[in-house]
Order: sequence, then C-alpha cells, then structure tokens
Amino acid sequence: MSLPSQPLPPVPEDTARVAQAAFRRGNPYMLLRDRLGALFADADFADLYPRLGQPAYAPWRLALVTLMQFREGLSDRRAAEAVRGRIDWKYLLALDLTDAGFDFSVLCEFRARLLRHGASERLLDSLLEVARAGGLVKARGRQRTDSTHVLAAIRLMNRLELVAETLRAALNAVAIAAPAWLRTLAPADWHERYDRRVEDADLPGPGPKRDAYVVRVGADGFHLLDALDTPEAPPQARNLPEVAVLRRVWERHFARGGAGTQGDPTSGVRVCALQSRGPGDRVQSPYDTEARFRTKRMTGWTGYMVHLTETCDAGAPHLIVHTDATVANVHEVMRLAAIHDALAAKGLIPSEHLADAAYVSAEQLAAAHERHQVDLIGPPRPQSTWQNRSPDGFGVADFAVDWDGRVVRCPEGRSNASWREFTRRSYDEARGRRIRICFAAADCAPCPSRARCTSGRRQGRQLTLHLRAEHEALAAARARQAGEVGRLYAQRRGIEGTIAQGVRAFGLRRARYRGLAKTGLQSIAIAAALNLDRLAAWFAQRPLAPTRTSRFAALAAER
Repeated sequence: MSLPSQPLPPVPEDTARVAQAAFRRGNPYMLLRDRLGALFADADFADLYPRLGQPAYAPWRLALVTLMQFREGLSDRRAAEAVRGRIDWKYLLALDLTDAGFDFSVLCEFRARLLRHGASERLLDSLLEVARAGGLVKARGRQRTDSTHVLAAIRLMNRLELVAETLRAALNAVAIAAPAWLRTLAPADWHERYDRRVEDADLPGPGPKRDAYVVRVGADGFHLLDALDTPEAPPQARNLPEVAVLRRVWERHFARGGAGTQGDPTSGVRVCALQSRGPGDRVQSPYDTEARFRTKRMTGWTGYMVHLTETCDAGAPHLIVHTDATVANVHEVMRLAAIHDALAAKGLIPSEHLADAAYVSAEQLAAAHERHQVDLIGPPRPQSTWQNRSPDGFGVADFAVDWDGRVVRCPEGRSNASWREFTRRSYDEARGRRIRICFAAADCAPCPSRARCTSGRRQGRQLTLHLRAEHEALAAARARQAGEVGRLYAQRRGIEGTIAQGVRAFGLRRARYRGLAKTGLQSIAIAAALNLDRLAAWFAQRPLAPTRTSRFAALAAER
C-alpha cells in the first residue's frame, strides 16, 4: 500500500448539521474536533508506507480510531462498525454520513506497521504536540510517576502443563513447516499425549504416575530435539522460534545423565530440582515467552509492568506524557533513567519529579540532577542499622565527612583509620561503587560512647558510604522529607487515581495482545485515549471528581 498526499478534509456540512442536532448538549469527540482539529496528519505516518502501491486508508483516521477504540474498550470489529454507524465518530473523522468505513482487519495492519517501524510512540507524541501548541502541557514543570502490573494474555500453567504445552506448541509448528518429516518421526503415542491442549487431557494425579508422566514428556522433547539436530532434519523446522523456546524450557527443567537402560528412553532423563533453575530465562508460557512472574506487596502475577508519567501543574489538565512497559521482573528503580531520557528526547523533562520509594535511590537522586537537572522528590529507603533505629545511636548522618581530605570524624572527634572504595557484589560497576570507612579499634575501645556506636568487640566502627554526589543527594532527600517538601510529595498520590481510571475504564491491567512490544503499544494507546478524555473534560470545564469519603469516615470530620 502507498500513501498519497492529501490535505486534511473539513467536517462535511451534512455530518456537522446532523451531529449538532443530535448532540445539542455537546459531545466529547465533537468538542475535541472543534477545539484541536484533526489531532493527527498523514505526514506523521508517511514513512510507514511505500511510495508505490494501492492507496492506503488515511492513517490519521486510523490513529484516531485506535485511540477511540481503546477509550471505549472496543474490539477491531466493533470499532469498524462504530466508524460506519456513529455520528460523533464521523464528525471527528470528517466523514460523510454515507461513508462505508473500512474492513476491521485494517486496524490490525495499522498496529503492525507501527510495531514494525518502532512508531508506537507517535500515537501519544502527536497528541502531546497538539496539546503543547495549545499551551496545555510544557517542559520543566512538575510531573509524577507510578507503575502497575499488567496480566499477560496467557493461561497460567503449573510446571507439568508448561513443559507439555511447550512440546505441543513445537510439534504444531513443525507439523506446519515439515509435515512429511514429522509424520515419520512421531510415535503413535505422541498423538495421545499432544493432540489436544494439556489442560483438556486426563493428567495423572500427584504421585509416582505424575512423576513418570513428566519424565516421559522430557524424553519426548529430547527425542524431538535430537532428531532436529541431525543433518537429515529440514532446516525450516530446525530454525523455528517454537523449537528455540523448547530448547530454553528443556535446559531449565530437564537434564540427561548416565547411559540409561536399553530400550527405555526415559531412563536417562531426570527432572531438575526447582532450586537449580537459574535466575534468568524464566519462560512462563510457550505462547508469550516474554511474560515473567513477579510478586510485589503480596500480589503475584505473570506478565508485565507499565510505568505512567503525567503532568500535575496547577491550572492545566493532567496529561500522561510518557509510558514505559517492561517485563514484570524489572524493578522500578531500574527504569527511572530511561524515563528521564525519553522525556528529555520529547522536550518534556520536568524540573520536579514526584515518585514513590520504589524509584528513589542514591544513584538515581544524583543522576537525575546531574544529567537532566531534575529534582527527584520521593521517600528514600530508611537506614536499617541498629544505630539508626536506636534513639540515641550514632548513625551515618552523625559523622562529619571531609571528602577532599578523605577524613571522617565521629561524634567524639576521632578520625578514620582507612578509606577504601569497592564495588558491591551482584551490582554493576556504575551502580555498585561504595566507600568503606574503618575506625581503629584502639580509638573505639576506650570511647565513652562505644555502646551507642558499635557492638564489635575486636574492631572499631565501620561505615559504608555512597560516592560523594550520591551521599549528599541522599542526605538532602532525607532532610527534606519533612515540612514543605513532604507536603509537595503528597501530590504524587494523584497518579494512583490515574492508574485506577486506566484500570477500571480502559483495561490497563489486562494485556490484549502477547509480547512486550504489543503490550507497550497497548499502554501507549490507552495513555493517549486517556488524554483524549481529559482534554475533552478540560474544554468542557468539567471539574475533577473529589476523593470519595465513606459516610462513616465523614463522621470524624463532622466532630
């Protein structure tokens, strides 16, 4: 398909007349069209289409339909029907009343183009450009960030179901790529075990029979992999992605050892203990190999995480300016630098960034200010040593540090005996650099404040410090938690309302598609659709709903 150059059309007279008669009290889509215009242009997506070929349906309309589709939670088929039958949609899309629309498969093809060219962000960025041109969003303002979990579009499986369904998925893929070769390879009993989905099969109960079934599945998988590794195996079957997933799963769950028994293919196969499974490559489903399991605050799920960043300046609508989707087992603090870099690339980097404790660390506090002059506001992790928990103990803050002279003085005036930099284990060099401070045992032993400082009997007090910039940023963050900055941080809670709106009205917490890229596209489309809703509310001067208070809780305020 090609993209011919066409000017954006105005709303047809008949469509405008009928829409205004039907919606005398106003309509969100009509209000957006009147105040902001078409929002998108074909030029925004021109590089996604070839120069020659059959003319494509206008991508600016498909982008708008995608946003409206996610705003109302519609499938592709129902969204295409809404284009044909709804007057307010025709008004926003500038279509004649008699326009027949398009086939619903065009929406899937449009999303595929966005993913193939890495252009998913344009759904949100183009809308933000229109809002910025209207003075509704600006850089160097105040923003806030929080995250929520996204459930993958897969069925949760136990270990037996995972390995059996992984083998079944590989067999189905090989049956398409090389049916004649697989027909000669597969024993008759494979059809009894793998013709149907595993959850529909009559699996043995816990005990020796189930253990034997798992080993049998492992032996079948090794038999298929060994056959695929032979020179006679068809290359198109050997290189299938489903076969690659089978190899990954079998490396984690099965092992072969010993010569085995003649004629018994299961004798040399053993199931790996759960403790022996490594930290990476935790495939949870053969149908979505990127979905990962995570537990957070007593909530466990398999899927992804999405981080939302929105503006929270007074006198302007609160718009989402960035979304960041990751696999579930990536911690929030690991994504803050990427979020800041993306906001800087958009020209929307904030001056004050409100985030909860999951995003705040000494490294991030220092890096945010050094790289982007962003004041990261959030509660740092509490100091967990017994000296800090004791009301009269000497914590790190009680020691005076002379960074240039590499001298640390304790509250009693003694100086350190050594100063050594090191890298913490399991950390990369950039994040794990620390300073170890040691005081001489001869100075600490007779000290009258020894009981308040250290419990070591044969050595003096030891301190572990961050590097200078990180140490000073962390100390400043802890000092400003009270007072005015603490009240400023309270504004971060507004992002929780945004997440609640996204979950309840936009389906934010359930993935429509499989894979990280498609889940990221979904989060971007939901964010842009949520912005549409908020812009329409802003233009209609609809105030924000107050926080709900139960009647019982209100009794305390009435006293």
